[in-house]
Amino acid sequence: MAEADFGARLSIERVYLRDVSFESPQAPQVFSAEWKPKVQVDVNARSTRLDEQRREVVLTVSIEAKMDDKIAMIVELQQAGIFRMENMDEALSEHVAATACPAALFPYAREAVDSLIVKGTLPPLNLAPINFDAVYAEAKRRWTEQQGGGEVVN
Repeated sequence: MAEADFGARLSIERVYLRDVSFESPQAPQVFSAEWKPKVQVDVNARSTRLDEQRREVVLTVSIEAKMDDKIAMIVELQQAGIFRMENMDEALSEHVAATACPAALFPYAREAVDSLIVKGTLPPLNLAPINFDAVYAEAKRRWTEQQGGGEVVN
C-alpha cells in the first residue's frame, strides 16, 4: 500500500532562545523619571539550511528606548527555531522560512522581551503583531526593482 502524499508539510522541531541581552544604562535614575521614552524596534529574520529538509530560522528583535536623548533601555534578542519542511521546492522553502517560521517564533520573542523588560522593573512593552507575508512581499518587490526587473508574481 502506497503512502498518501499530503503535499508540503511544515513542522516545528524546536524553539529556543539563542541569544539575549538587556541593558538599562541609566539605572537607577531612570526609575524616578516619568516613563515616556522614544522607542525604536527593529525585527529581522534569517534562515540557514541545516540539511535537505530542515532549516534554522532566527528572529532578531532589537529595541532601544531613549529619554531626553539618553539610552534608557536596550533589549536584543534572538528567538530561534528548527523547522522541518517536507515536500517543498527551494522557492517555497525560502518563502516559508521568511514568513510562516518567523510568524511562529514571534509570540515567543514577544513574551521573552516583555519578561526581560518587566524584570528590569520598567513598564512592559507590547510589541505589535507583524504581517511577515507583507514584509516578505515588500522586500521581494524592492529586490526586483533593484535588479531592474518587472513585477513580482507570488
